[in-house]
Amino acid sequence: MKALLIAILFISLNCFTQTKHITKTGSVNFEASVPSFEEVAAKNSSVTAIINTENGEIAALALVKAFRFKNALMEEHFNENYAESHKFPKATFEGSIEGFSLDQLSHKKKPFKIKGQLTFHGATKEITDCVANISKIEKGILMEGSFKVMASDFGIEIPGVVRNKIAEDILVGFSFELSN
Repeated sequence: MKALLIAILFISLNCFTQTKHITKTGSVNFEASVPSFEEVAAKNSSVTAIINTENGEIAALALVKAFRFKNALMEEHFNENYAESHKFPKATFEGSIEGFSLDQLSHKKKPFKIKGQLTFHGATKEITDCVANISKIEKGILMEGSFKVMASDFGIEIPGVVRNKIAEDILVGFSFELSN
């Protein structure tokens, strides 16, 4: 009887985990460059993301200090003056993929609308204009997309000295290879 109970528990846990696809090596990048000035862009390649394939819920977590810039001084200013990563070490997204069904996916990318809440620098912004291209890959699911935010959405003030060197609209892109 005890062996049967353990077998049922193992099978149910195995079935449960198949509804979740995860990555710990997803990437999120952002760009706030202005023509004729130095590139303002960074990439984080150690983002954790998870999708529940039964209901389309998605969540992602990025450590703010893991964003890498081409310019080390820019990275330092980003962490100390703008993101204040010592106070706000994480950025998170929680939301859902509208009309998502694992059965609809193929190796051809299909656009899906994603809605949710992005939390960064202690502030949360509703994201409603994100379209992600999602497809099946050998290891699971590939999800790529982008959306725009503004620094002011998160209470980040850009000093007048550099205001004309940083775009008001910040393009945030992501790419997740999720497996179960």
